[in-house]
Amino acid sequence: MKLQRVNRRALALGALAVSGALALTACGSDDTGGGSGGDSSSAASNSNIKCDDAKGQLQASGSSAQKNAIDAWVKQYVAACKNVQINYNPTGSGAGITAFTQGQTAFAGSDSALKPEEIEASKKVCTDGQAIDLPMVGGPIAVGFNVTGVDSLVLDAPTLAKIFDSKITNWNDEAIKKLNPDAKLPDLKIQAFHRADESGTTDNFTKYLKAAAPDDWKYEGGKSWEAKGGQSAQGSSGLAGQVKQTPGSISYFELSYAKDGINTVDVKTEAAEPVKATVENATAAIGAAKVVGTGKDLALELDYTPDADGAYPLVLVTYEIACDKGNKADTLPATKSFLNYMASDDGQGLLADAGYAPMPTEIITKVRETISGLS
Repeated sequence: MKLQRVNRRALALGALAVSGALALTACGSDDTGGGSGGDSSSAASNSNIKCDDAKGQLQASGSSAQKNAIDAWVKQYVAACKNVQINYNPTGSGAGITAFTQGQTAFAGSDSALKPEEIEASKKVCTDGQAIDLPMVGGPIAVGFNVTGVDSLVLDAPTLAKIFDSKITNWNDEAIKKLNPDAKLPDLKIQAFHRADESGTTDNFTKYLKAAAPDDWKYEGGKSWEAKGGQSAQGSSGLAGQVKQTPGSISYFELSYAKDGINTVDVKTEAAEPVKATVENATAAIGAAKVVGTGKDLALELDYTPDADGAYPLVLVTYEIACDKGNKADTLPATKSFLNYMASDDGQGLLADAGYAPMPTEIITKVRETISGLS
């Protein structure tokens, strides 16, 4: 199948481009700065990076879901382009777009495409232009859980909707038992965690619930959490931290944060078997996305209810938000150079190894063409 070929190619590139020394973590400072140096494997993988006239500091912020991918990209990029320092602050998609439209950053990361009012606001900082969506990073939204004695768990959209809407409150609920007849489910209160900040991950997670369980999820959706009850934490790393330390907990975050022993839910769809949260399964779903943006905007429409075997329904795409015209002259060379590297074969090749899904060829080709025309 074509999507499988795309993914195998990305995995091969990732194996060539990344050594074990580049293993990513979800921790560290909010700013990712760059210096010089790097081992021989870094030199090999950054040899194709085109710095052009890039120099100075590049400020960016937004999506925390892509933070681990940004870390990997920055490490390679600044080893090649020593005159550039990149500071990426994972403030969340909503805060990132706000900072961009206020002229505080060169680009933003968002797990949701721009809204019409955000595009309108961007015209104040994009001289004779506007902000556009550049799909750059894909991946599954993992549903992590911490239930003593349970390592494998299957849930479907209606059950997830009821859990996160405080309608199912105990792990030995009959609905969960029916989906997991062989599991030893304890008499334990469910501790559901959601994002405290405006988040594109929340937006995509609730879009999935709304599409796949319309009878059980009555909220409009968006970057802000709307359901009652539950507990909150800041950022994807905050949610993952709560799941790791809280017995009975469950939450949602990008797959790259599901580490250090965090178990993830297999999602029951219309396919024959429940689907695991993996890069390959997310790529299968993202490959069916349609470009719905107009002009140079490459916003995608995702299918949250796939029925194909192995297509994981809970996916997100992180967009880099930049001006199509009117970018600041002092940061434009570095912005284009860094975005070009992110969209390159080498840049996309880092994603699979880091737990993300690379963009399908037909989409990333359009992204590269658009970046080349930024002015």
